[in-house]
Amino acid sequence: MRIYTLKTCDSCRKATKWLRENEILFEEIPIRETSPSEAELRTALKSTGNIRKLFNTSGQDYRNLGIKDKLPTLSEAQAISLLASNGNLIKRPFFISGETVLVGFKAEVWMTALCLGW
Repeated sequence: MRIYTLKTCDSCRKATKWLRENEILFEEIPIRETSPSEAELRTALKSTGNIRKLFNTSGQDYRNLGIKDKLPTLSEAQAISLLASNGNLIKRPFFISGETVLVGFKAEVWMTALCLGW
């Protein structure tokens, strides 16, 4: 289980705290230094069904690069390559374990996805 985070991100801190509280072992990876791989991003796309859900649409890089206007014209491969090249563009936290991918943090969604409390 890997979680890509940003040290200054409140959602990332909440997610890692939640994982620890639920005794879920994970590897934390700084997303700015090491972006998820293209393979991980393709798995995330299969899971979410929408490339836009993988983008940090409120981020400065997203706005400065004009991704909102470019995204509709990008192929899936181009969008994945762009995400893999710039961790700031990826919605955080980005959690992946096998085929399970969670983007952003909502405790109830993570609880269901990771089959806790059953």
